[in-house]
Amino acid sequence: MTAERRRPVVAANWKMNFLKADAAEYCRTLRRHLAAMGTPARTVVFPSFPLLPMVARELVATEVAVGGQDLHPEDRGAFTGDVSGRQLSDAGCSWALCGHSERRRDHHESDDLVGRKVAAAERCGLTALLCVGESREQRRAGRALQVLERQLRAGLAARPESFAVAYEPVWAIGTGETATPAAAQEAHEHLRRVLAELMGEEIAAVAPILYGGSVTPETAAGLIAEPDVDGFLVGGASLDPQKFLAIIRHSG
Repeated sequence: MTAERRRPVVAANWKMNFLKADAAEYCRTLRRHLAAMGTPARTVVFPSFPLLPMVARELVATEVAVGGQDLHPEDRGAFTGDVSGRQLSDAGCSWALCGHSERRRDHHESDDLVGRKVAAAERCGLTALLCVGESREQRRAGRALQVLERQLRAGLAARPESFAVAYEPVWAIGTGETATPAAAQEAHEHLRRVLAELMGEEIAAVAPILYGGSVTPETAAGLIAEPDVDGFLVGGASLDPQKFLAIIRHSG
């Protein structure tokens, strides 16, 4: 299967934003506009944990999927403050973010731990969105592709059947700085080559590889034109439903 036949995925990472009323209004806006424009891309929303059941109810009759922003590698147990994949599924989720750069940085998540979370998502029937990305220092040292390969191999060590990958250059997240389309393509092409070694050519050909890093409606069109960019993991711009919808339109 060629890149042209991969259906784009556009995901909104709300991070620690919105209360119930805001989130419900956002979902209604998303539902109304997507019904009018069709579904040019597979759409996923990642709310914070307290919002999950409500968002899942609001979007239940749509093609928009809901995911958790994190999960624990165990299915249950004495892990205060954590959430399991089974609980995410029970709340209406079908996706889970694994290894977002903010989790790696703020919670010191290792590559091995991220791989265990991907395995837990698979075990619980969730599609893992594995995040990989290099820091500015790693990029300047010429180690970007090496870092991406290490994170990808560790993240997919369990060989999950249902997954997507998000390339999020750490130096671009929340900075307003976006990788050029050529730089994004170089990283995505490398990730797909590694995927082919890990999982086989057939899986690598159909696996979505998203770009994340200060994505806006203005930058989306140029990025999605690259052959190995299959959609977006959107942070700040996803907090405005109109901007998020514009990114979806550019991705179709």
